[in-house]
Amino acid sequence: MEGVEIPPYFLCPISLQLMKDPVTLSTGITYDRESIERWIFSGGHNTCPVTKRALPDCEVTPNHTLRRLIQAWCTVNASSGVERVPTPKAPVEQGQIVKLLDEAKLPQSQLRSLARLRAIVSESERNKRCVEATAGVVDFLASVIANDGYSSNEEVDDGLESTGACDEALNILHSLTISEGGLLDLVTRHAGMIESLTTILRRSSYQSRAYATLLLRSMLGVLTQEKLINLGEELFQEIVNVIHDRISNQETRAALHALIEACPCARNRIKAVNAGAVHVLIELLLEEDDRRICELALVAMDRLCGCAEGRAELVGHAAGITVVSKKILRVSEMASERAVRILHSVARHSATPRLLQEMMQMGVVSKLCLVLQVDCKAKTKEKAKEILSMHSRVWRSSPCLSPQFQVSYPSS
Repeated sequence: MEGVEIPPYFLCPISLQLMKDPVTLSTGITYDRESIERWIFSGGHNTCPVTKRALPDCEVTPNHTLRRLIQAWCTVNASSGVERVPTPKAPVEQGQIVKLLDEAKLPQSQLRSLARLRAIVSESERNKRCVEATAGVVDFLASVIANDGYSSNEEVDDGLESTGACDEALNILHSLTISEGGLLDLVTRHAGMIESLTTILRRSSYQSRAYATLLLRSMLGVLTQEKLINLGEELFQEIVNVIHDRISNQETRAALHALIEACPCARNRIKAVNAGAVHVLIELLLEEDDRRICELALVAMDRLCGCAEGRAELVGHAAGITVVSKKILRVSEMASERAVRILHSVARHSATPRLLQEMMQMGVVSKLCLVLQVDCKAKTKEKAKEILSMHSRVWRSSPCLSPQFQVSYPSS
């Protein structure tokens, strides 16, 4: 297709690619269906990307005339390597989904039906919305996962992957858009869901573990305090294992989110510490360059340092305090804020003469002084000031505290 100039009105304003299924909004602007539906439904926007006007509804109208013009243009330019845009498939209807769901309830056809449902969901945003709106789908998928209906022996044809029914249900459920209220109802109705996801995390399939981690992140975020307190120790161990294994950046971020959501109380923080979370977070910070992962790792570490066991693990690790200090002013403002909070927690509750000397030797004191001289959040500066003030007598030999800082931060 090189050297062929595509007419500008054949290009989608969002993807800037040749439109395959042009649809028009109420604003009169035409987009490729996949792009505009992703913008509206996955992106959560209610405005026209081009005109910025609010959309009174999210309905789109197929632009058959433009599609035929595009197809005719493709035919004329076929000799130049332009492939013909196929006629869009008819949208799936709820009746088809209901029939497929009924078939999936039969043990002999469950895996095949779920595999076909997965293919339907992944085909387009329109199909995904249809599946989400069909009564009983989410509950059935959750029941398959909660019952852990795993079967690895049945094969399916038509190029569909041979896998377990539980894994197929997991794939579908994680791709659907479910509200926070819907997720809470789901966990309430299917009491074994969290335990089943924990079991799935122990499997060797990276893909299944990835989907389970993404679901766990969403579900833990809506659980009540009472339910969070009752989370089993096995869950924390498996979340830590996912962070350790680093399946992908997306799953690592999801596992870090899950760890943060699961640790609002001291009891769960201790469970996470006992599972090796502090050690894994330190190793992650030592090796990871991704900004968002570093931020989440520091948020999680801040949570765990809210208990004495977490602080003891951090201080006891040869690289713990050093790696936290090094992230200050190197990653982002958020990372600096969390790193200073961690150091503040350690300095207030776990400081020993030996640790304070090590903090000065490792450059932690100098880094805190630097925080006061750069553009940081007021709260971050205040935390740094408090740390320096708390231990100014021990650190009075540090060049950065002499002489002006000695005046600013009198001995405690």
